[in-house]
Amino acid sequence: MAVKLDPKLLGRLIAWVYRLWCATLRYEPIGQEALAAHQAQGKRLVYCLWHDELFALTGLGIRQQHRLVTVVSQSRDGEFLAQIINRLGYATARGSSRRGGLQAMREAIQLMRDDGRDAVITVDGPKGPRHKPKEGAIYIASKVGGLIVPVRLVMHTRFVFTKSWDRFQLPLPFSRVTIHFGEAYAPKEGKLDAAAMAEECTRLEERLGALV
Repeated sequence: MAVKLDPKLLGRLIAWVYRLWCATLRYEPIGQEALAAHQAQGKRLVYCLWHDELFALTGLGIRQQHRLVTVVSQSRDGEFLAQIINRLGYATARGSSRRGGLQAMREAIQLMRDDGRDAVITVDGPKGPRHKPKEGAIYIASKVGGLIVPVRLVMHTRFVFTKSWDRFQLPLPFSRVTIHFGEAYAPKEGKLDAAAMAEECTRLEERLGALV
């Protein structure tokens, strides 16, 4: 007879395993110190990374006790993921580029303004195309008067899920993880029409590509 686990209990278990896993990783942040001056001035930061590099960055945020918000899909899987992320200390805004995207961005903006949080956005998620930024992070940064921070991760010992759309990377326990924080920059001022937004997406893609 199949045994059904309580979703809340399962969420607590996965969050515990995740914390334990990330506690073994040897993080090497590069360029993070330069962001402190922006934060001291009250600037909100929008950390932008590729979906396949997400696993290890979330662990660094927990270790450094950053107050962060991230966007999570409105799907049933997203509901389960949101429970885990909330247990890890992150706030979640529910939605995606396909379902409830505008609502999620508004939630994230509200949390950044009212709760003093920064945002972490996987800019090619939730389903790709791989390494092609969507507009959400740029929109959020422009609305809060914040700065975009390109982030890339190098997991020196990892398993790659080659059949997933993003080739998701899982750092093996006790492996070294180098995190490259790029120079923070503001999106173009004024109205971001379709042409301007496309330029900003290209700009972000180029900056992410230049980091590693």
